[in-house]
Amino acid sequence: MTKTDIASRVYNHAWKLDPIIRSLIDTDFYKLLMLQMIWKLYPQVDATFSLINRTKTVLLADEIDEHELREQLDHARTLHLSKKEMIWLAGNTFYGRKQIFEPEFLNWLATYQLPEYELSRRDGQYELHFHGRWMETTMWEIPALAIINELRSRAAMRHMGQFTLDVLYARAKAKMWEKVERLRTLPGLRISDFGTRRRHSFLWQRWCVEALKEGIGPAFTGTSNVLLAMDSDLEAVGTNAHELPMVVAALAETDEQLRAAPYKVLKDWNTLYGGNLLIVLPDAFGTSAFLRDAPEWVADWTGFRPDSAPPVEGGERIIEWWRRMNRDPRGKLLIFSDGLDVDAIIDTYRHFEGRVRMSFGWGTNLTNDFARCAPQHVESLKPISLVCKVSHANGRPAVKLSDNPRKATGDPAEVERYLRFFGAQDRVEQAVLV
Repeated sequence: MTKTDIASRVYNHAWKLDPIIRSLIDTDFYKLLMLQMIWKLYPQVDATFSLINRTKTVLLADEIDEHELREQLDHARTLHLSKKEMIWLAGNTFYGRKQIFEPEFLNWLATYQLPEYELSRRDGQYELHFHGRWMETTMWEIPALAIINELRSRAAMRHMGQFTLDVLYARAKAKMWEKVERLRTLPGLRISDFGTRRRHSFLWQRWCVEALKEGIGPAFTGTSNVLLAMDSDLEAVGTNAHELPMVVAALAETDEQLRAAPYKVLKDWNTLYGGNLLIVLPDAFGTSAFLRDAPEWVADWTGFRPDSAPPVEGGERIIEWWRRMNRDPRGKLLIFSDGLDVDAIIDTYRHFEGRVRMSFGWGTNLTNDFARCAPQHVESLKPISLVCKVSHANGRPAVKLSDNPRKATGDPAEVERYLRFFGAQDRVEQAVLV
């Protein structure tokens, strides 16, 4: 792949040649896997996704021009899957399976476009919502986040000269390569790129992916970004996310259905995919509540992705549960992915080495770490904690509790109801940086 001079590209401000979202598959792989399940099982369910800026001190509407934001959102709505992309999705092998996507689903996807959006400003923040059928709105999550994050980067760099930009990217590249050199010291490391949603830019994410591919070789197991996986001949990685149990729980008519919601999602997922895709995301309503009520068959799944608890504490809790279920943790897999940087990766690797199989999903601190790289301090080059979560399903409020109370989302009254129902055991408040 031809290397791009990112600094010159930014200096030339060729935004019309550089739309932020270039393809509908410039998204996380798990969005496509979940989309097929939603299309198949929940085609009549409505779901609203809403932007949530957890970094309250950053006023997005003051940093990002509304006209530019609308231009980028409108451009994303014009995209269709290309013939090349359709052939790759239909014919490629994912997680050891060919034709993981059903022909009828791909026929529907071939004509798919992102639906309309609702954008307004309030108290220095943007309110951005996507209303409609769940199988249509779900695909807005990743491009919406990528657009807003890259517009912040562009605004921060708009008045930098060419030499300033050269220095900025040279320092960022050197900083990234120092991380690569530290990761090389870990034998048997498995790490993948999870950095699409809060990346500095598409071009920078691509550079980081290429650097990891060369720098750590087989230890780099792939990228969650489908477009980069296709273009870079890498594995597309990812399974499922919180939105599945959030929606199924919101649709529950009884307490029994609410309690069963996380496990119903797993049963349906196993029926549709099975095999190498059996990874549990346990913290939508708290990991302790999930493990307390989990049927024994959950212990036979390949592994867990502890997402919002501190890596060591979360991993230890799951290992202890496997042991109580008479399963050997050494044959299981833990995927760590929450706010990781090199120090956390190394510490976690060393803590669990030899006790369990491990994999790391490296996100924002891979694709958006420009701290101390600009010749002058630029606050808006720092990443923020920005998410786009399902907020309503068929008009009912959707809730995520999380193991970290600061990551909880949903109507406050509904959050309190879920806490009374599932309990608040082992939830620990931590700062949310990314």
